[in-house]
Amino acid sequence: MSLPGGGGDGKRTGIRPASGERMASPESKVKGNGLPEKDAGGTPERKEARSHSSGHKLALLAVMDYLLRETDEEHPVNAAGLRTMLASRGLMEDRRTIYTDIALLSSYGLDILKAEGRTGGWYIGSRKFEMPELKLLVDAVQASKFITEKKTRDLIRKLETETSVFHALELNREVYIASKAKSGNENIFYIIDSIHEAMRKNVQIVFQYGYIDTRKKLVPRKGGARYQLSPWALVWQDENYYLIAYDADVRKIKHFRVDKIVKMTVLEGEERTGGDLFRAFSLEEYLKKTFRMFSGEDTELTLRCADYLAGVVTERFGQDVLLMPAGEGFFRVTVEVSVSPQFYGWLAGLGDSVELISPEKTRIAYRNYLLGLAARYGEPEGEVRKEHVGSGYEET
Repeated sequence: MSLPGGGGDGKRTGIRPASGERMASPESKVKGNGLPEKDAGGTPERKEARSHSSGHKLALLAVMDYLLRETDEEHPVNAAGLRTMLASRGLMEDRRTIYTDIALLSSYGLDILKAEGRTGGWYIGSRKFEMPELKLLVDAVQASKFITEKKTRDLIRKLETETSVFHALELNREVYIASKAKSGNENIFYIIDSIHEAMRKNVQIVFQYGYIDTRKKLVPRKGGARYQLSPWALVWQDENYYLIAYDADVRKIKHFRVDKIVKMTVLEGEERTGGDLFRAFSLEEYLKKTFRMFSGEDTELTLRCADYLAGVVTERFGQDVLLMPAGEGFFRVTVEVSVSPQFYGWLAGLGDSVELISPEKTRIAYRNYLLGLAARYGEPEGEVRKEHVGSGYEET
């Protein structure tokens, strides 16, 4: 048997010529200039040796692939099983060669363990990722709202290749993708990559920023206005990815939802600005200032909302909710909510741009919640100005 890259039986075929010389085989032809022409195929013995060597290299790779994908502690494979697998691929190896392959792969670094029991065999012990680590990564991908449903499934399929097919089935059974909370922006990964590129090159970016309209489509804000900014960080907060960037026009650090960025361009040669301000900027404190998992009574309720809140509603309750026209500039939506003080707080944050229509029981409870809050601040002094009781909601 030969090691990968060796001759057919480990022996040399023919005599090696002296350094700098070229030896012609008996079948070599002579060119018109008197020099021998090298035969493309070589002797039959050499052809057979090369074929045997290539076949063994393929067999070694096939054994490694099979061990990584088809074995674990509960599913070892013995020499007979490996020979059967190789034969199904048109590769033939004897029992002794199988044992040599296992030794070679072990010396290469694979953690191949010997199985106990009557049939024996081998399996992969430790891997690049252990199952708890893969489950953690799968959970993170599932929970990431900025990753689209399609890309989520693609990423999970790739993670499954990092373990045996049997453990991959276990991972797959535990996968639940809450598609209603997923972004619809399929360009998200390219946008993230371009932002990293801009930060690496220390240059600015320009893009349009979108919002979800009542058709549930991502459309540019401000008539397609372009935002030119200096990107300084990407952060993951509340299951979304945010760009932290400096806006030189207002001399201020701002944040933007990455999955709402469209038509982004890296501005080569436009050096970033705002570095001093960002270095003095506490990202942790910023994220603390700028909601959750509290239980309550599950209730189906109806809200009447201003049209501009369509994106807020679909992001909170999912893309499959039905938005029905409810008068000029408003829509009506029915959703199921676990009613709690945290829900009331979310509702109050939207101000008079949203009204809880039904059920009456929940409407009364919400009114009492607001009256309770108002009571803490006493009676208003002077005239209550309209802008002080508006929605208070405005995206960057």
